[in-house]
Amino acid sequence: MIENLLADAVTEAARSSYGKLIAYLSARTRDVAVCFADLSGFTRLGQQLPPDEIGAIGNRLAEMATAVARPPVELVKTIGDGVMLASADAGALLDAVFALMEAAEAEGEAFPAVHAGVSYGQALRRWGDYYGSAVNRAARIAERARPSSVLADACVREVAGGDERFAWSDAGAKRLKGVPDPVPVLRVRRAG
Repeated sequence: MIENLLADAVTEAARSSYGKLIAYLSARTRDVAVCFADLSGFTRLGQQLPPDEIGAIGNRLAEMATAVARPPVELVKTIGDGVMLASADAGALLDAVFALMEAAEAEGEAFPAVHAGVSYGQALRRWGDYYGSAVNRAARIAERARPSSVLADACVREVAGGDERFAWSDAGAKRLKGVPDPVPVLRVRRAG
């Protein structure tokens, strides 16, 4: 009998802890636009340049990303030849991405072009990073973007607002690594 009471108490404590964990995680889950922006041809460039020069290019990208990431846009992290940006405001995030691309272009022909992928959806904010399918989609969409281009999923267009600020065109459904079904993707440019 005592063993049954003890087992019931442990089970109830586990359920209570699990419920608290779910509540904790849910409180930090939010809708967010996520962007991964990478330097085009960086791996090939790394085979041609000495490590200090390739490192300087990566550092310069991080500096440019820091300059364009102004609230409500956040520079989440740098990843060698890429950066991750996030914002609850998809339009502001797109503006930052285009500013980053323009800064890279202003560096001249020797600096690699930037390409980017953007997604919007639920993500968990923990330890200074974001986790979730929107994050994974943005990374995989970025892999499909050509130099000097931005690709986004349809959710970004829905929440970015202001078609007068951005021009959208269909880029087709793309097969993304780790995603079972093709994802409809749009090209995004500044309007005008």
